[in-house]
Amino acid sequence: MSPDDDAYDSSGRLLAEERPGDNAPPLTVSELSASLKRTVEDRFGHVRLRGEISGFKRAASGHLYLCLKDDNAVIDGVMWKGGAQRLAFAAQDGVEVIATGKLTTYPGRSKYQIVIDRMELAGEGALMALLEKLKAKLAAEGLFAPERKKPLPFLPRTIGVVTSPTGAVIRDILHRLSDRCPTDVLLWPVLVQGQGAAEQVATAVRGFSAMDGSGPFPRPDLVIVARGGGSIEDLWSFNEEIVVRAVADCTIPIISAVGHETDTTLCDHAADRRAPTPTAAAEMAVPVRAELLAGLGEAGLRAGRAVRRNAAQARERLEMQARLMPTPETLLSPQRQRLDDASLRLQHGLRHRLTEARAHLSEAGAALRPPLLLQYLRRAGERLDRLKPRPDYLTRALADRATALDRVSRHFASLDPDLPLRRGYARVMASGHVVRSVGAARTAGEVTLHFQDGTVGAVVDGSAARTSPASPRPPRRPPDRPDQSQQDLFSR
Repeated sequence: MSPDDDAYDSSGRLLAEERPGDNAPPLTVSELSASLKRTVEDRFGHVRLRGEISGFKRAASGHLYLCLKDDNAVIDGVMWKGGAQRLAFAAQDGVEVIATGKLTTYPGRSKYQIVIDRMELAGEGALMALLEKLKAKLAAEGLFAPERKKPLPFLPRTIGVVTSPTGAVIRDILHRLSDRCPTDVLLWPVLVQGQGAAEQVATAVRGFSAMDGSGPFPRPDLVIVARGGGSIEDLWSFNEEIVVRAVADCTIPIISAVGHETDTTLCDHAADRRAPTPTAAAEMAVPVRAELLAGLGEAGLRAGRAVRRNAAQARERLEMQARLMPTPETLLSPQRQRLDDASLRLQHGLRHRLTEARAHLSEAGAALRPPLLLQYLRRAGERLDRLKPRPDYLTRALADRATALDRVSRHFASLDPDLPLRRGYARVMASGHVVRSVGAARTAGEVTLHFQDGTVGAVVDGSAARTSPASPRPPRRPPDRPDQSQQDLFSR
């Protein structure tokens, strides 16, 4: 073997071989990764890290993935679904937190990370920074705009309260409402702090807003979201975005009474009215019943005084108008005078008419004297004598009328349709009608022959028969006309 071969063997071998005395056997990557994992988890089984959240995202499975960083380093972190559900705030980028968990490795990428069991905000400063950031975001969406605020009802019939059923808040509200103006209260019990409190408060607000009054409970006219005082951590549920959006979207006027007078939450900004305390919220909700009764009494007195004053003024105006109006005697005196004049004129008219009637009767009676009547009767008798008929005229007229009647009778006898039958003729009938032509007889087929002494039926066969020339009919003698030379009896 050459010196070059010895150099090659000392610097590196083409094939790996076991050397005598070598106590570092080769490890697989998986073995090394598992060894590192055990070492890291044993050494850092419980750690608390302070850092700022970066690259935060929530997977569809519910797990949280994020990075914790400071000025010089970054570490990946994961929080499983169970721990994420217990998280007391909404994690997001830029929030400084203290994460408690254990370190582990991820062999798939040769990275180490922290598995977070619990995560908290890093002091009140971080909490306030998160609060200001969320407040700016919601204000930019217009959830705190004044034009969104709804006016509170003057006297609500039903008030919905969202608070804890066991705390002093609900007792203070009920006590204050009973002192001022008793009204119906619907309590929606919720948690007011801790895990799940924000979801319960948001659900209660949306539930009141969705009520339509058709169920067993009436729809509230006003909603109060209330909680007693506490630290910012205790009140943090009312700063959650889900609660703020539920309050802003509520269709019922809502009063926020969270904490004491110095405590302010985002729920207060989204509500239609903020109350410094739950007791103050009850005072805002209803007026004082005694003051209402006193106001009603005062209004009734004022209304009575106004009515009486108006009646007195109307009476005065009526009396003034009555003095200006004429009396009945003044109004009726011209009519009475006209009635007297008409009565006098009627009497004079009747007497004048009676006088004229008597004069006319006297004139008519003068024309009815007996000599005039006798003369009129004599003239009428003379006219009657001239109109008496003479017997000779009547006799001659009767004789003329008898002669004319005899001529007419003879003429009617010559028109008798059965007279030709006596001379041997027959009348041909078909279907009740006289057959007047050969064509009509052929068309009828069956005919009836009427003779002087009866009728017989016959069938027309359609053959032509020899006919003898008809003898000429003697000319018809014109009827005698009455003598027109006879003078009419009544002609003049």
